[in-house]
Amino acid sequence: MENYIVSARKYRPSTFNSVVGQKALTATLKNAIATHRLAHSYLFCGSRGVGKTSCARIFAKTINCSNPTADGEACNECDSCRAFNEGSSLNIIELDAASNNGVDDIRQLVEQVQIPPSQGTYRVFIVDEVHMLSAAAFNAFLKTLEEPPSYVIFILATTEKHKIIPTILSRCQIYDFKRITVRDMIDHLTYVASQEGMTADPAALNVIARKADGAMRDALSIFDQVAASSRGNITYQSTIENLNVLDYNYYNRLLDCFLSGKVLDTWLIYKEIRDRGFDSHFFINGLADYMRDLMVARDPSTIVLLEADDEARKAMAATSAKCSPDFIYRAMNLCNEADLNYRTASNKQFLIELTLAKICQLSSPSPDNSGTGEGRLQKIQPATTSPATAQASQPLLPFKLKAARPNHKPLSQLLSIQTITEEIIRLKTIRRLNLCNNKGQPPSHTRHHRHNSLQS
Repeated sequence: MENYIVSARKYRPSTFNSVVGQKALTATLKNAIATHRLAHSYLFCGSRGVGKTSCARIFAKTINCSNPTADGEACNECDSCRAFNEGSSLNIIELDAASNNGVDDIRQLVEQVQIPPSQGTYRVFIVDEVHMLSAAAFNAFLKTLEEPPSYVIFILATTEKHKIIPTILSRCQIYDFKRITVRDMIDHLTYVASQEGMTADPAALNVIARKADGAMRDALSIFDQVAASSRGNITYQSTIENLNVLDYNYYNRLLDCFLSGKVLDTWLIYKEIRDRGFDSHFFINGLADYMRDLMVARDPSTIVLLEADDEARKAMAATSAKCSPDFIYRAMNLCNEADLNYRTASNKQFLIELTLAKICQLSSPSPDNSGTGEGRLQKIQPATTSPATAQASQPLLPFKLKAARPNHKPLSQLLSIQTITEEIIRLKTIRRLNLCNNKGQPPSHTRHHRHNSLQS
């Protein structure tokens, strides 16, 4: 049985033209080779899986090629190219700085720099994950990086440029690799599927591309995972089931319920989502992304922010036409509040259900509350009211309020706690005196109370 090779390795770029999503950058490198304007050190920056190491290898192979093509590509036929393709080239040395990040590792690298190339023109040192080098290793590398021999070229690759010290940055030509767009990933996945003899639904490839989050290597790994269970036919349904991705149809159903104010129906849809095993936090973040997509799809000038194919963009634009910008904005704000409060909420299910209910209340915003839903509830009143009903509907008060006259003081100024207390004591004293007079035996302590009451 033939050994299986994953797509990320099998379809790894071997020429500048085969690099996905980096046309401007590869064109710059090809022009530098064609005009012999090569720097002694380069820094390739960018997120994971965007082609940094692949471009470094292609660049190293091309500058050592004996017979480059007219468009600046390596010939893949000379001894240098064949040695590189077979992995036996002595002119291209790779160092993984994640596991070789000490001073001793850099000193060994500096010693190798002194050896001239045995074949080809340049010795190229590719240092991957260079940000993992220790501070002492960086300092030991500075002098060699600034003034290497004429036959040496350094290519540093990193995903975290901010961790590299400024003295290293100032010695390198910096190339920033951009994230791969969904469109470019779909095109490349379509090519891979055709090479593997598979049929792939564009909607399924769109799901894979969005889940890859701008990394072509991740997209190819996800493609292999889905292809393993699809048996040559990659469908949308099999893809979302295999990747456990929430179908956009759920969000479309929720939107219809939001616009019609059906709170209980949104709770039932939320229950379906939970029964399928999706985390509530994942759901509310997905709903926030959906609302964001609705917002950018409303305007043709901003729909390019929607990472999807043309068909999906048209469908989202038609859906967003049902909603007002104010509704979408307030729904996004409610989803954001739920996301912020999710970790500290003791009843997470209630938090999500309350958020869904609040979004339903936004469907009929009123001037009184700017769309909070309270105004709509306040407007529920009978159309016709009889006099008896009107009288019954009036609030019941213990007394009737009258406008205070100018010479009358408010009750709060006439009575105080001390005045009320003294009045109570006086009344109690009078009551005791009356009781004593009736019995004919006044108690001895009555005088004391009478004296206090008279003083008051």
